[in-house]
Amino acid sequence: MTEAVGILNLTAFAAEPGGGNPAGVVLDASALADADMQRIAAELGHPETAFVTGRDSERVSVRYFSPDAEVPFCGHATIATAVALAERSGVGSWVFATPAGDVDVVTTGEPGRIAAGFTSVEPHVADLDPEVAARLLDLLGLADDDLDPRMPLAQAFAGNVHPVVSVRSAATFDGFGYDPLPVRALMDERGWAGTVTVIHVAGEIGDGMTVEARNIFPVGDILEDPATGSAAAALGVYLRDRIAVPAPFRFTVRQGRHIGRPSILEVDVPPSGGIRVSGTAVPLAG
Repeated sequence: MTEAVGILNLTAFAAEPGGGNPAGVVLDASALADADMQRIAAELGHPETAFVTGRDSERVSVRYFSPDAEVPFCGHATIATAVALAERSGVGSWVFATPAGDVDVVTTGEPGRIAAGFTSVEPHVADLDPEVAARLLDLLGLADDDLDPRMPLAQAFAGNVHPVVSVRSAATFDGFGYDPLPVRALMDERGWAGTVTVIHVAGEIGDGMTVEARNIFPVGDILEDPATGSAAAALGVYLRDRIAVPAPFRFTVRQGRHIGRPSILEVDVPPSGGIRVSGTAVPLAG
């Protein structure tokens, strides 16, 4: 069935061969029902699959499905879809009309070497309820003393809501674990359609920094997301609006090494408005 509807399999944000986050892309899903899209996403088993459900010139309607459910927005599948469109019709700019809102997308480069970037919907940051924060830390096996005091717990939105948990030590960051079922239950209860973003910053917080990220995403057989564009954008607004990093600034997110899929995402944060996340996508090997 997947061949009949023209599935493309790509990996986005790969830092090296074998890295990145797999995504399915269907460039013409106009004839597919919701149940068809959900079934295809489940069959593929990628964290998300993007479906182009309509196109009017440079305006492209896109929907995203995980193996279990539709999600409002997916950053890595947006990058994969933009690269697939550019490979087919040339580089340029589009507006992706997504369930989360309009997302500006730009592609550059030449066939086989195309890069893409998206600018998120209007982002925002909110406090994390203390009782919810305590439950989340308990489920991750973390204590208050494990947290980086420079970056307090919060939740940030840039297409999806992502709680942000900053861990003080590299050893704790590398070593924590969790039971997927209660974490999934908490995420569903709170409406966290994206990931739980756990980060570690070894150096100074500011322009040019590198952030190590592990993004908890218990869906199907998946426990951890290799590269999460919406979380990178949410982290950008968290750093700007909650931590007060002077904008504009740029930072790099490194993600996926804990599951053998090293990924790299570049994030540009303007003084206000949406956050830009950039990367590449290539055909998925195998």
